Amino acid sequence: MKFSTKEDIDAPIDAVFDMLCEFDQFERAAMRRGAEVQRVDRLAEAGPGMQWEAAFDMRGKRRELQVEMDRFDRPTEMKLNTRSQGLTGDMSFDLVALSRSRTRIMVALELKPQNLSARLLVQSLKLAKNSLTKKFKKRVGDYAKDMEDRYHKPCLLYTSPSPRD
Repeated sequence: MKFSTKEDIDAPIDAVFDMLCEFDQFERAAMRRGAEVQRVDRLAEAGPGMQWEAAFDMRGKRRELQVEMDRFDRPTEMKLNTRSQGLTGDMSFDLVALSRSRTRIMVALELKPQNLSARLLVQSLKLAKNSLTKKFKKRVGDYAKDMEDRYHKPCLLYTSPSPRD
């Protein structure tokens, strides 16, 4: 089962890629939604080999997930592999510079069942594919808009008050 979408962002490709690399922000967002997330690698810099473990409740069952960064080509590509009970997934982010100040991001998620219970789960997801695709596109669109807003947010510089006469 595959989901994919693309969004154009009014920001340079380097800035968009840097925002995609704010991994601790993604970890905190997942924790706010009730997931337990822990980074388990010892890498000093972002790159292939980064790993996370996560646990969350979905459809009344506790799910555990391992995520590993498979590909990291700054500033054009990032690919994550996921493994769960009987289910694997690939999530990719591809960036293309449309101009100096505009970037297209293409996001794809593919889920592959590895056993019978995972096949049943994916089959039930296929029944709701249209609504799940809309949600996926909305989430990616909202995140793209957020990146654009953060890039264009004016920096407020603190200026010390002038001494009074």
